[in-house]
Amino acid sequence: MTLILPAPAKLNLFLHITGRRADGYHELQTVFALLDHGDTLHLTPADSLSLSCDQPQVPCDESNLILRAARLLQAHTGSRAGARIHLEKRLPMGGGVGGGSSDAATALTGLNALWQLGLSVDELAELGLRLGADVPVFVRGQSAWAEGVGERIIPISLPDAEFLVISPGIHASTARIFGDRELTRDTPVSKLPASLEAVLTRDFHNDCEAVAKRHFPEIGKTLDWLRQHVGNARMTGTGACCFARLTEPQQGQQLLQQLPQHWTGFVARSCNTSPLQQTLEETLAKFRETQNSGKPA
Repeated sequence: MTLILPAPAKLNLFLHITGRRADGYHELQTVFALLDHGDTLHLTPADSLSLSCDQPQVPCDESNLILRAARLLQAHTGSRAGARIHLEKRLPMGGGVGGGSSDAATALTGLNALWQLGLSVDELAELGLRLGADVPVFVRGQSAWAEGVGERIIPISLPDAEFLVISPGIHASTARIFGDRELTRDTPVSKLPASLEAVLTRDFHNDCEAVAKRHFPEIGKTLDWLRQHVGNARMTGTGACCFARLTEPQQGQQLLQQLPQHWTGFVARSCNTSPLQQTLEETLAKFRETQNSGKPA
């Protein structure tokens, strides 16, 4: 059986930095909105682990979070199972939309099923945290309010919304932004708001935006362009992608046709339950039906 599973994008609807811990990590508050657009992983049983990708610029060595997730799962469970993994890469690298973290979460979740390891969501999320602060939210597969370094997650329900997400074609360094001395690190702690509108319009913002625009001027140009054409815009995570909530049908597709050269983008809807969990459940249900019927899988 080959599992074909999505690795959805996310948006940080806001990002507040409320402090800095003794170990150097930053205390954050954010809302993760999962999207119905992202990468795709193909997982096929094999004697060993291998990774390929349809985009030649993506490294397929041990630095890739997908292989690191698979190795971690093997080490944690003692499994000797292998898999041939192929990545269809759609999300920009260094874009702040969670591409690498989501890929790792899909690898953990999919291989747990493929290898029949039986780990719980809590166990997979704990493993995911070793790979990156954003991985657990993709493993849990719910829109979420997050605190700490991103590991304290409260599932929330967001109203349906459509977003235009733009990549200016650059890679924004998270380390460079968090290492800037002028980064705001004392935003007052906020309470969980009652609505998406409050998150997008009130005193919520992205503390990394000012620093990111200074280091990467193309991010500022992207925000200005979105604000001119849509009227609202924010950077997601530490960038470089920026987004705006759309209010009119066809608005997003029309704006995609007007993008400046070297920019790319996509239109996506928010979803409270990740496409990963939905697709995996449907795939496994069909496989069980096939097995029960006696037909070859």
